[in-house]
Amino acid sequence: MAEKTLYGDEHVERYRATDGEEGYRWRNDTTILLLETVGRKSGEPRTHPLIYREIDGKPTIVASKGGAPQHPAWYLNLFSNPDNVEVQIKGDRFPVRPRVAEGEERERLWEAMVDVWPDYAGYQEKTDREIPVVVLERA
Repeated sequence: MAEKTLYGDEHVERYRATDGEEGYRWRNDTTILLLETVGRKSGEPRTHPLIYREIDGKPTIVASKGGAPQHPAWYLNLFSNPDNVEVQIKGDRFPVRPRVAEGEERERLWEAMVDVWPDYAGYQEKTDREIPVVVLERA
């Protein structure tokens, strides 16, 4: 029987409960991390399962929101309170400092992320905004 594809809160719960045994590997063999931010309006913790790739020793994520015209809420939260961000990769949980890749670095990281999740290229075509590539450096 095929493994159930996890989404949203259920994905977060299963990932946390199993230290990523369930939920780390996702669709098309992508890998998932849990990003915990603080809501910029609510002040409450928010956790999001996101596709990531480790590049140059750092987890890298893409703020695509499926090509929507606005950035995802997690991205806005990330930079509203950048000193209070945590990541969980499998059983390893640690604070990070986010930064947006720019210029040549962004292009290189973007290509690496499109290689992992080809839909990112289509998302970029759907929107006028440049989709951010975010590097998460251990704090």
